[in-house]
Amino acid sequence: MNPIKQIYKFSPLLFCLLLVACGTKKQVEKEPITSDNLSQIYGMRITSSDNEMLYAEGAKWLGVPHRYGGSNKQGVDCSGFVSILYEQVYGRQLSRSSADMLKHDCRKISRDELKEGDLVFFRTEGGRKKSPNHSGIYLKNGKFIHTSTSRGVMVSSLSEPYYLRTWVAAGRVK
Repeated sequence: MNPIKQIYKFSPLLFCLLLVACGTKKQVEKEPITSDNLSQIYGMRITSSDNEMLYAEGAKWLGVPHRYGGSNKQGVDCSGFVSILYEQVYGRQLSRSSADMLKHDCRKISRDELKEGDLVFFRTEGGRKKSPNHSGIYLKNGKFIHTSTSRGVMVSSLSEPYYLRTWVAAGRVK
């Protein structure tokens, strides 16, 4: 049999196989977010008494790179991240800078009073001014979620020497 005729003989079958193999995308089902998943992601026990929405929304941002003035998953700065996450979880708009958040949106509280969803503020640049230039959202167990300039969105501990040294205040959104 002529090789060209063989190709034409099988071309409808070949066409169908190519159409099926290349033209459709298999839907990948995402694993539902549960307390157990979140506990693994954050490395601490998350229970139904915690604000699972805070942890779930925060988890979607983990690893997003830092970008000054950024406000999306291509890159975000600390106050942009705090503003976005706070609006997604609590439906409240916050000021765009860390200093303005503390000044206009929060009432100061002590470190001992921190509860899930409170804001934490730091002064990470030199100078005597006590105005914060870095912020994050408190989770629990001394942990907070924020955007690091070197590692992007991440969870850190308030007991790390760097955060003890640069601590300015904690605030509860009014």
